[in-house]
Amino acid sequence: MPVYNEHGSFERAMRELAKVPVPHRVLVVYDREEDTTLPIARRLAGDYPSLELVKNVERGVLGAIKTGIRAARAEVVIITMADLSDDLSVVPEMVRRILEGRDDIVCASRYMRGGAQHGGPRVKGLLSRLAGVSLHHLAGMPTHDATNAFRAYRRSVLLEIPIESRGGFEYTLELTAKAWAQGRRISEVPSVWRDRSTGRSNFQLRKWLPEYLRWYGYALTHRPRDPR
Repeated sequence: MPVYNEHGSFERAMRELAKVPVPHRVLVVYDREEDTTLPIARRLAGDYPSLELVKNVERGVLGAIKTGIRAARAEVVIITMADLSDDLSVVPEMVRRILEGRDDIVCASRYMRGGAQHGGPRVKGLLSRLAGVSLHHLAGMPTHDATNAFRAYRRSVLLEIPIESRGGFEYTLELTAKAWAQGRRISEVPSVWRDRSTGRSNFQLRKWLPEYLRWYGYALTHRPRDPR
């Protein structure tokens, strides 16, 4: 869980995570000691033994995610946000699919039947839906939501596929496209996304769009290898 001044939602996020009926650690990755999330996290540490603070050894949200991946030890790694936008009710199903050996990546999908998206910038949502649905139909990618950062990974996939992205959340599309090209098993579960009610999103569409387009093109031109 990368954080940046999430003082308005962090305590509630921890309460919601504690309800998830799956044994877990919560790796909270932060950039600076001045982050307003930290005093709350340290106060809650006694109530939530699963909570662990991890200092970002790089910079920004992408660096925080890479740092969290390196710190993870479980077979299943889930990347989620502290803004309460992600649908944590689907976590047990995502974990089960990976532990049973069915999948390597399980995507929480806003755009498949049963999924939904409530709120958020209209242009961002439209582009995300367009990318996910078009890749599903044009490239055969087994998810309608290739850009949603909320998903479960088999840890070995994260260790074996290098992240080349240089911006931010486009790494999600990169990992999905590369895993699909390698013939990894990917599936999706319907998920409901809700826009944050507190704080400010750090998503930077204009800055990251060229990187999204790079990996969108990769997904269109790289299909799973023929097993023969």
